[in-house]
Amino acid sequence: MTQTLNSLGFDRAPADTRVVVAMSGGVDSSVTAALLKEEGYDVIGITLQLYDHGVAIQKKGACCAGQDIHDARRVSDALGIPHYVLDYESRFKEQVMEEFADSYIKGETPIPCVRCNQTVKFKDLLDTARDLGADCMATGHYVQRIVGDDGKSRLVRGVNDGKDQSYFLFATTQEQLDFLRFPLGHMDKDETRAHAERFGLIVADKPDSQDICFVPEGNYVSVIERLRPGAMEPGEIVDLDGNVLGTHDGIVKYTIGQRRGLGVGGSEEPIYVVKLDPVKKQVIVGPREALTIGEITVKDVNWLGEAVGDDGLDVLAKVRSTRPPVAARLFLQDNVVTLKLADAEAGVAPGQAAVFYDDDRVLGGGWIAKAHSTDARLL
Repeated sequence: MTQTLNSLGFDRAPADTRVVVAMSGGVDSSVTAALLKEEGYDVIGITLQLYDHGVAIQKKGACCAGQDIHDARRVSDALGIPHYVLDYESRFKEQVMEEFADSYIKGETPIPCVRCNQTVKFKDLLDTARDLGADCMATGHYVQRIVGDDGKSRLVRGVNDGKDQSYFLFATTQEQLDFLRFPLGHMDKDETRAHAERFGLIVADKPDSQDICFVPEGNYVSVIERLRPGAMEPGEIVDLDGNVLGTHDGIVKYTIGQRRGLGVGGSEEPIYVVKLDPVKKQVIVGPREALTIGEITVKDVNWLGEAVGDDGLDVLAKVRSTRPPVAARLFLQDNVVTLKLADAEAGVAPGQAAVFYDDDRVLGGGWIAKAHSTDARLL
């Protein structure tokens, strides 16, 4: 008699399968825990204390994301599952916040949520889940894990394009992916909230967070000033030919593609930030067409696909979180990718991620080290 696998892929009853759920205090992870509990799994909720919110907003008495931790605990109590809060504040500061500040100082535009998944959540937290005897760990991400014919887990886009979070999970390794589960990957947000209401969860109407957790109200400059005092070095704003148009008081205040607030005038056409030079401390501006990128160099690649031949591989590449994937040809050698875009893209910034797809399957991704402009003056 063939044993039927349970919904998490194990050949035993749900009650004999322990799953740790990473609970942020939001509706997605709360519904994840509720659905698994409803199925009869042995569920443990864990919430990470990552940063001191009071320090972040410079107000006394504002605890470390206290409301989210409180909400996660109340949901766990309502579901009747154990709940633990782990203090990961120091490692989060070292592995995510410090790198965030350094990346901006280097003229990059970082994505700290990816680093958090790559280090704290999908490395340290997974180790803790295993220490608790968990068979797997579940999160509320809108992404799918599908086991292929070869028995390996594959990372696949969520069914809802508007909520798909695969771009932020490109750094998930094969070993981590085998241990992870994503129960919401086949849902959209309305369905998730409907489940929250059905379960009577206190977070059913809780709005989604729009900010980076340690950057309240989007004021990343103040975070960098606190982490790296003295990093705001003044410099010049120059055009593509090196002509000085004005001055600035720190390149960290500028991002690739920025048009407003440049503090320079006199141009008949709109000008944009097209490059940041941390060595010369220069903000380089130019017309919109100077933003177009034909080729991208990607470093620190995490690869989940099959081997790439010497002649490269046609892929869909997502080079900005808010843009759809575009056609490209990928060449992989020594953990460095050269990505040749079929059509030039605008506003690609070093420090961002480039994620590669075969249809909906994530083949891998890495960090944009250099965006090669189609304008020869920026080469």
